[in-house]
Amino acid sequence: MPDQEQQMTQKSKPSALSPFKHRTFTIMWLAALVSNIGTWMHSVGASWLMTDLSPSPLLIALVQSAAMLPMFLFALPAGALADIFNRRTLLLLTNSFMLVAAILFALLVWRGEATALWLLLFTFCLGAGTAFMAPAWQAVIPRMVPREDLPQAIALGGISMNLSRAVGPAVAGILISLYGLASPFILNALSFIFIILALAWWKYQSPTPSRTLPPERVLPAMRAGTRYAWHSQPMKNTLWHVLGFMFFANAFWGLLPLISRSQLEGDATFFGFLMGAIGTGGILGAFLLPTFKEYLNANRLVATGGAGAALVIGLFAFTRSPIVALGASFLFGLSWILVLSTLNVSAQLALPDWVRARGLAVYLMTFSGSMSLGAAFWGWLADAASIQTAMLGAAIGALLFIAFAYRFELQQGEHLDLSPSHYWPEPVTHHDIQHDAGPVLVQVSYRIEETDRAAFLEALYALRASRKRNGAYRWGIYEDTRQPGVYVEYYLEETWAEHLRHHDRLPHADTPLQETVLTFLTDGRPPRVQSFLAAHRPDRRRS
Repeated sequence: MPDQEQQMTQKSKPSALSPFKHRTFTIMWLAALVSNIGTWMHSVGASWLMTDLSPSPLLIALVQSAAMLPMFLFALPAGALADIFNRRTLLLLTNSFMLVAAILFALLVWRGEATALWLLLFTFCLGAGTAFMAPAWQAVIPRMVPREDLPQAIALGGISMNLSRAVGPAVAGILISLYGLASPFILNALSFIFIILALAWWKYQSPTPSRTLPPERVLPAMRAGTRYAWHSQPMKNTLWHVLGFMFFANAFWGLLPLISRSQLEGDATFFGFLMGAIGTGGILGAFLLPTFKEYLNANRLVATGGAGAALVIGLFAFTRSPIVALGASFLFGLSWILVLSTLNVSAQLALPDWVRARGLAVYLMTFSGSMSLGAAFWGWLADAASIQTAMLGAAIGALLFIAFAYRFELQQGEHLDLSPSHYWPEPVTHHDIQHDAGPVLVQVSYRIEETDRAAFLEALYALRASRKRNGAYRWGIYEDTRQPGVYVEYYLEETWAEHLRHHDRLPHADTPLQETVLTFLTDGRPPRVQSFLAAHRPDRRRS
């Protein structure tokens, strides 16, 4: 009997390739693979072009900063747009923009008119397109596969990125040697056509809201997304890990072109092989990930991958052997995918669908901001001191950060039901209220035994994060000065529409918090809940 149960468990366990059973995922994955190959060809071409244009370590590292800085600047508004508007339409527009930018830059390189400034500017433009695309792309993955296949789908996304990293740079290096620097940029422009055609084919449907409400406005939507991430412990834990790992690991990405050229005395083809080795290691890591997960939890996976990356960064401070560099690059790719796949899954599992794109935008902002800052800092340090100093400092810093961040538990959202619970009854009003009316004050009155005061307040303060995650921008609690055991909780929401959305957003995972508070009430009577709308003077418009 135990053997039979074990067989059933193994049979029901999703395989690494199970997302390919879904046609939409397969087509989009293949299109993204082609586009990613083009992106990596551009990345190698841009880094190598900058070494031709300038020998400065800072300028070479700034290519990475120019690519990642737009993600930090634009990911949050992009995430808000992706949660408000049709995500497929947004993806079509951003990829079309990147197609035009890639064509223009390829023409500049082909005509021999590219300068360091043009290179940084167009890299920034393509990075901006990626910034507006990434939150929407990450948010539509759960629409392509069922929840049980989501970790495998994210891992396959990592395989796509690493396969493209293995193929794109190697092809770019060969093309540069044979046909000149313009060739990888031309092929990158053509690669966008595949993803545009796949998106045009996809019959995507936006999630259906439970009630008809006007679309959220961009700025309030951005504030709501930031509030959710700030008050979600699973998300905050994930962001801590992203922040440190990306800052230290980007010493490797930012300085690799210069190390390849000056320290290892390689040409464009060798640099392409280095990048290819990283990608190959990443592919192996993605396939080994399910096996690693059987023995290591999420935190240990990230610590193991982080230690492997730190070892490689330290090794690159000293090695002058091309063979050692290729082997170390392979290990870096494997370590990189272990960390990134684990962190990506942790972020996805921490977010409900209504805020998924915005929450992932905060994740990507942290990711890219840390990478941009890291590339600039380690490039500056290499310029001011030496490449060896920068790489060794990054390796030591990465190891110290692993020890610091291990306390922040990852993938806490794995067992949370973040679907709407509809726990609260519909609000009762004596007249129709405009959706943009507000702000709204919600007041909840409780009566408890005074002997339960400490435990009750502990339970109520635990509810504070739930209120703020789901719509409240201010929260507080007061106790009656005349009657012991009487407490009033209040929270503010920006508009009546936001108040209704709060009702729709409340997840099943937060229900126990509500019920714990209710256990303290005397006589089993429910608390008194009142909603108040801001009363503005009739002779003045609301500002």
